[in-house]
Amino acid sequence: MLRAEAKAMTVARERPGALVLGADQVIHLDGEAIGKPPSDEIWRARLVAMRGRTHALTTAVALWDGRELEREAVTTMVQFRSDITDAELDAYIACGEAKGCAGGYMVERRGAWLVESIDGDWLNVVGLPVLKVVGMLRARGWRMPA
Repeated sequence: MLRAEAKAMTVARERPGALVLGADQVIHLDGEAIGKPPSDEIWRARLVAMRGRTHALTTAVALWDGRELEREAVTTMVQFRSDITDAELDAYIACGEAKGCAGGYMVERRGAWLVESIDGDWLNVVGLPVLKVVGMLRARGWRMPA
């Protein structure tokens, strides 16, 4: 949650009076919070650890309107395939598409080959829990533009 808040407040200082949204994702597996892979070796080890298992992906969002900071978190459960080969993992890491992503995969791209199922908000896994954000905006009186 703190990173989402920090992102929102950094932008808010540059854009006084703007409605600002900050977000940050983290994966939870075996009691560990997993962010972006710091190296290919750690990246591979994390993907191996997720193989055939379910992990929680949480996105924290912070909405700042110049007066109030609203915070929400959305968690989605992601099941990785058990039949992912080491060669597939090596090829995925080599393509580099998800080096800057929490957990080291992008379900909306080649990372879809790693995922067996998703229980919860698909958009949350892609990167932003849009339905939650829309609800936050509607609660502040925002409506769909004409």
